[in-house]
Amino acid sequence: MQVIVKNLYISSGHNYIGRYGKKSLNYAIVDRDEIQLLAGRGIVDDRFFDHEPNYRGQITFFDWAVYQRVMHEIVGGDLDPKKFRRNVLIEGVDLNELIGKRFTLNGVEFTGSCECRPCFWMDEACAEGTEEFLKGKGGLRARIINDGMLTVGEYELEVIGETEIDDGK
Repeated sequence: MQVIVKNLYISSGHNYIGRYGKKSLNYAIVDRDEIQLLAGRGIVDDRFFDHEPNYRGQITFFDWAVYQRVMHEIVGGDLDPKKFRRNVLIEGVDLNELIGKRFTLNGVEFTGSCECRPCFWMDEACAEGTEEFLKGKGGLRARIINDGMLTVGEYELEVIGETEIDDGK
């Protein structure tokens, strides 16, 4: 299927993890034209690079259509897609259909491990009601199977098989 990678993002630090009951931090979310992916490790220079062995969220994807709906139905105006803190904003694929699947994008193979579930911080980052709205459509966490690069642009996304759905880290 044809997809469009609209935006690519990285951040050097965690604004929300481990911050329950505290204020969020303010690590910049950097828009990139390309990102370097390393198998089993993540995105070079991103906060989750080498986070944990076999981490299921080495890269995260977010659906352009869901972003548009949040912007219009929840926020009611402009919303920077960086607010979702996902790495790849993509158009043309239902990300939930990639959970438990092996797929390729620009020669890089991924395994869709689980939904990137929204948390209460989404209401602070975007607008009240965002967390609830995103339940079941918060994006996709995936593992990177081989090294490669990903750039903004049009690609053929090919599902190449099944993998186990992952409830671990």
